Amino acid sequence: MRLREPLIIPFASVAAGIAMGQTLMLPRLETVYAAAALGILGALAIPRNRALALSAACCALVFAGMALVRDPVPAPVLSVPDKVTVILEGCVVDPALTAADRERFTVELAPGARAQVVLFAKNDGDFPDLPYGTRVEFPGKVRSPHNYNNPGSFDAVHFFARQRIYWNVSGDAAGIKKLPGRCGNAVSRVIFGIRSAALRRLDELYAKDAYTNGMMQAVLIGATVKLERLWTEDYRSTGTFHALVISGSHVAVLAAVFLFFLRILAVPRAMALGATIVVAWLYTGITGWQAPVLRSAAGMTLYALGRVFFRDGRLLNILAAVALIFIVADPEQLFDASFQLSFLAVAIIGAFVVPVLERTSGPLARALTDMDQAGKDVRLDPRAAQFRLELRLLGSAVGAIFPVVAAARVALYVWEIFVTSFFIQIGLALPMVVYFHRLSLSGLSANAIVVPVLTAVVPLGFMAIVANSHLLASLCASLLALSRWAVGVHARWEPDWRIPAPPFWLGALLVTALVAAAIRGRRPWLRTAAISAAAIALGVMVVHPFAPVVLANHLELAAIDVGQGDSLLAVFPNGKLMLIDAGGIPTFGRAHKSNLNIGEDVVSPYLWTRSIKRLDVVAMTHAHEDHMGGMSAVLKNFRPRELWTGAVQASPEWEEVRDTAERLHITIRQMRKMEPFPFGGARIEVLAPDADYEAGAAPKNDDSLVMRIEFGANSILLTGDMEKKIEEKLYAEGALQHSDILKVGHHGSRTSSTGDLLDAVHPAFAVISAGFENSYGHPHPLTLAALEQRRIAFYRTDELGLVRLVSDGKRIQNPVMPKLFGPETR
Repeated sequence: MRLREPLIIPFASVAAGIAMGQTLMLPRLETVYAAAALGILGALAIPRNRALALSAACCALVFAGMALVRDPVPAPVLSVPDKVTVILEGCVVDPALTAADRERFTVELAPGARAQVVLFAKNDGDFPDLPYGTRVEFPGKVRSPHNYNNPGSFDAVHFFARQRIYWNVSGDAAGIKKLPGRCGNAVSRVIFGIRSAALRRLDELYAKDAYTNGMMQAVLIGATVKLERLWTEDYRSTGTFHALVISGSHVAVLAAVFLFFLRILAVPRAMALGATIVVAWLYTGITGWQAPVLRSAAGMTLYALGRVFFRDGRLLNILAAVALIFIVADPEQLFDASFQLSFLAVAIIGAFVVPVLERTSGPLARALTDMDQAGKDVRLDPRAAQFRLELRLLGSAVGAIFPVVAAARVALYVWEIFVTSFFIQIGLALPMVVYFHRLSLSGLSANAIVVPVLTAVVPLGFMAIVANSHLLASLCASLLALSRWAVGVHARWEPDWRIPAPPFWLGALLVTALVAAAIRGRRPWLRTAAISAAAIALGVMVVHPFAPVVLANHLELAAIDVGQGDSLLAVFPNGKLMLIDAGGIPTFGRAHKSNLNIGEDVVSPYLWTRSIKRLDVVAMTHAHEDHMGGMSAVLKNFRPRELWTGAVQASPEWEEVRDTAERLHITIRQMRKMEPFPFGGARIEVLAPDADYEAGAAPKNDDSLVMRIEFGANSILLTGDMEKKIEEKLYAEGALQHSDILKVGHHGSRTSSTGDLLDAVHPAFAVISAGFENSYGHPHPLTLAALEQRRIAFYRTDELGLVRLVSDGKRIQNPVMPKLFGPETR
């Protein structure tokens, strides 16, 4: 491998240097000197000791990689605070896209300083047409991006900063004023003009089919504004989501079709190849320069240049060259999930899939050409010659050779997809578990259907756009329906387990074993040992026999930062786990729901960072969306034994949660006021709702399940969104006792946490779960003043992120605020 793919070594060396540079943070000048010195040493050693020269060169590249690591660039700042409405002026650099009740675009306020804008139309008003290069002025409320500050959370601030987006702006569509003149550059204006025209054509072709329109825009162009998360869930669970999103394979398919037509038209090979590369880069621009497409276009260009100079295009060598170019240009890409998955997938194909196919179906596929020329048989290996002979005999039996050959080609194609899917599933198992906590079994057969179907959709979809063909558009809709049916069938028997991230040593073992298995020319027993080690490591990773990260014989309350909502993890002394509420984003009756699911995207990742696979109990205090919006996802991901609820009433949101619980055989217990009972080495007392409490037609804060947990000399009062009426009732009954920790009711609203409650409970610590700069003004200044007046130490998730309070039964430890942010994924 060292001689056949020589660029793998430089890429690996530079990548190792970048990874070390992120950790060690050595002075750049020193690393440059070290790289130069080692490079000179390597050059001097070439004539005498090639091994020393290679080692010195690799070390030089490692130090060069360390020198590439850059200091973070300070984010630009506006002269106004967040949540203030200001007049903004700038250039539209990402054209406006409209979905449901909103329009979204990106505006550049100054060079390198952009804002993502969302416009709303009042009274069903129209949205303005804002193509690339439009100069605009409009009033908008500005907010800086903010993270959910929990371990394992997606670092949205850094993600947007890499796109030079530093603010979110919301405004009224009627306030947009187009200014005279143009901005931006002419090339981008043309490319985005083509993109906008294609999107308009899809809107016309699928005017009455929102699903197909949204899917086609996402599959062909990467525009996801009309894509609903619900439509893609089955693709995610069956491991076929990669076929749905824009990727390098789209470039390959379009390039192959375009090159095929050019060759049919007798265009010279060199000219056809050049035109294909131009089309590949044009498509890259149309998709908005998305990274996977950009990398694929770069790899295709390198391959074409190699062909011009009569060089063999080795897959792994081209892959290493493209990866090296990209990480030198932007070292942070090395840590990007998209970069890792893209290059790992191609590396797996080159290291495992190609050799396997060369030994199995490759000779048979080549044997299917020129079937009428029997003289060709003697030039093939015996297995391929026998295959041709048997196909001819079968063709004679059915009276035609063409259908037999066609069936053989289909069978070999399915085999190739199966082999490719199998090895990619194995090779990408580690990043899929680390980033998405998923590993699919049904993907092996689902990909055999979905990949060819969606591959066909790409060229057919663009033909429909160019020709404005309703016939081709209907054919694409039928193919999408077939794909949807296939993933739906597979999703019904897919276990859909979710796996916490493995320990570092296990991931390192799996990677080492896969690399060792990929190296060719080694002794067979060594490869067998490497494959066995990889299989064992993968099995352990899937089973995940590792205990949750908890403190034994301690009671812990962790307030998870879910924005404007509640989600609390209670860890009991004997290790039992209870989640109280699962956060959520209120829709306020709007039909369009956010594609962000708090239960799936915020609460679950935190639990997985603590190696939690199962919960014992999930408690839903009441049926408001900011407490129960993520509940269904949590139930599916952690399969608790019981679901405890406060007072609930019929509503679509509750019915979804109830149906999920019943489908998963989770016992639903509607909790009412009762005597204390033992649980998990502690005692729980339910204080509200009363046995005779009747829920109204709509959910109310006073429906909340209120619990007091007692462990040794310490106790915790969990209030949900309980308000003044229930607080006064409990106070009058004498039910409010001293508790060391108070979960402040209703996010610190002035309608909760009355003086009587605070005086009766007299907590040492209070936890307030509220959203960063939320529109409700929570926590209310009067509530904070009441806490300060009584010298109660309070901790706010909107300021601190995750807050953990731990009791050993005698005293409460100070809040633990762990290191934040995990890898960038979504």
